[in-house]
Parts: sequence; structure tokens; C-alpha cells
Amino acid sequence: MATLIASDPSPTATPNFAGMTRQEMADALVSIGVAADKARMRADQLWRWVYHYGARDFAPMSNIAKDLRARLGQAAALTRPDIVDRQISRDGTRKWLVRFAPGVEGEMVFIPGVGRAGALCVSSQVGCTLNCTFCHTGTQKLVRNLTAAEIVAQVMIARDDLNEWPTLERPLNDGDRVLTNIVFMGMGEPLYNLDEVAKAIDIISDGDGIAISRRRITVSTAGVAPRIPELGDRTGAMLAISLHATNDALRNELVPLNKKYPLEALFAAIRAYPGLSNAKRVTFEYVMLKGVNDTLAEAKALVRLLAGVPAKINLIPFNPWPGSPYECSDWETIEAFAAVLNKAGYASPIRTPRGRDILAACGQLRSESVKIRASARALAAE
Repeated sequence: MATLIASDPSPTATPNFAGMTRQEMADALVSIGVAADKARMRADQLWRWVYHYGARDFAPMSNIAKDLRARLGQAAALTRPDIVDRQISRDGTRKWLVRFAPGVEGEMVFIPGVGRAGALCVSSQVGCTLNCTFCHTGTQKLVRNLTAAEIVAQVMIARDDLNEWPTLERPLNDGDRVLTNIVFMGMGEPLYNLDEVAKAIDIISDGDGIAISRRRITVSTAGVAPRIPELGDRTGAMLAISLHATNDALRNELVPLNKKYPLEALFAAIRAYPGLSNAKRVTFEYVMLKGVNDTLAEAKALVRLLAGVPAKINLIPFNPWPGSPYECSDWETIEAFAAVLNKAGYASPIRTPRGRDILAACGQLRSESVKIRASARALAAE
């Protein structure tokens, strides 16, 4: 079962403060000899350096005593996971392939012009168990859950690359930010790793650090119904549902998880999500598959299904991949589908495909990197 997959990476003797919670920082400080009654204060100072300034070295931490900085430099670390590959699309989308541990590699994507300024799509697992038939990412086996530190590291890597960290000489005003939104829409099912996702959101949203508001953090689920209200209680994040069909028969085919949590159970959980209102709407993601789920009758059924739920619908043109049994709906069909939703009062933007040229679009993550590495292994064997 996916819920039993371990999140623990290989243990290390050197504590890495990049990715820790405040309590973990305090505990690590005690482990290297800092007095317990001073550890919390020192952890607060480190927190600011690590998550506000993005520090990668203890030496410049001017408000921490030199002897402690020296001790930290010898006994602790401020490291990021290795970047295996970095690509930039013609449209400005950026994709990184990150090695979290030997044999544990995943992808993350930054999309400019989404949200207030730009959104980072992070992964919560390496691989996936859901086997959604339209999603290339879902064809890859689950390796393991990512830890909170590994999820936070994705945000830190993006801020490194975007030169998003402020300095003592150059404060970063809120209006200057390039990365303003986080979406858990990368590899994996976040609600099968909820403990680590919730811990990561606590770190990312902390006002003394990275300070991305919980209202600008969206968690997308394929429909793990029992954990949806819990997600809201624990994180206060925005909710997105990977829907794609309006009846159980079709959704069973497209999203096999629906066999376990059918639409009736899913929508009961959605309606129980804390704080739902017109100011905090659920986002429903609906991939447009030619001749499968794109008729006007389906659009009207979607309006009926969403009755009473504060919602907006993202219509996603299908991103093709080799061997896929589906095609993208014609543009005129997508526009007609959107018109039905708009007439019913639902915002229904058609998501412009981004990063297709580097396989960074929805449902494409890591597929090309897996193929490349497989080819390289075959060549080496020869």
C-alpha cells in the first residue's frame, strides 16, 4: 500500500539544517553541544538565515557567535540535493531533475506567469501508485515518499536558480518576487504522504522564512477522500481535485483510485473541507480527451456535479506522450465545453500548455529523464 511506503532517506551522521523544522534545529544544536536553554534562540537565528536568506554557509551568520559558527561548520551542513539536469523551455518554464539520494530522483517545474507571478510545481513522491491512464508520470513505479526536507529543498533550489533570496544589502519586497505560488501537482499523490507534506507546508509558509502564504499553496489530490478534510485542518492550503470525469464508470477507467473512493464519497469529503467559500474555492482539474470526456453533455453533467461547491475548473489540453491511447480534444471543442461552464457561473480557464518542448507539461514529469537514463544504461552494458 502507498501509505506504508517509507519516507526516510538513508541516515546521515551530519545534521543538515536546510529542510529542518525549528524543533529539529534546536534538537540538532543540542546534539552538537549547545546548551538546551539556548538552543531555541539559536534555532530561531538559524531559521532566519536558512529560510529567509537562503544561507549555504554558516560563516556569514553575523549574529551568531564565531565559536558556534565554527562548530556548525565542522559538525553540520547546509546542503541542497544534487541537480542532475536543468532545462529552460522556449516559454520560460524551468525544469529540474533532482537527486535526493542514490536511485531517488524526481522533477520539479517553475512556471512563470501563473498565480500572482510564478508557480513552482513540486513533487511529494518519486514515482506514483495511481496509474491514471492519461498520465505518463503515473506509469512510473513508486520509489518512495519524499521527506518534508526534500520537499522544502525543491523550493530552495528554485529560489537559488531564480536569484530570489534577499541579502542584508538587498531586501526582497513582496512585489519583487518571481516565485509566489506553490502547487503540489508534481510526481506522486500528496495525500499518501500527508505527514511530510503538512510539515513542509509549515516550513514554507512561516513568515520569518520563505513566507509563501498558505492561501498561495495548493495541494492536488486524485481523490483520497478520507484525508481531504484532514488536509484542510492541518495545512489551511487550497484544495485541487484531479477530476477528469463526471460519472463513476468513466472515472474508474481514467482514475482507478475512483474504484476505492467513488464520486459520492469524494464530494462528501470535498464539502467537508474547512473554510470553503467563494474566497476559498476548490480547483477542479479536467484534462480534455478527444471523444472521451469532452462532449457538451459531459460539460452539463459537470455543472450538476459541482452544484453547491465553491469551485473553479481548470480545463487542461491533453499533453501527448509516446504510446498514449488518447488525443487532445480539438480547440473548438474545448472552447464550447468552457462556454457551458462559464454560462453556469464557473470560472473555467483553459490552461495553456507550458514547457512541452522540455516535457515539463502536466503529466509529463520525469518520463523523458527515465528514458534517457535507461538508454544510457543499455549503451553502457553494450
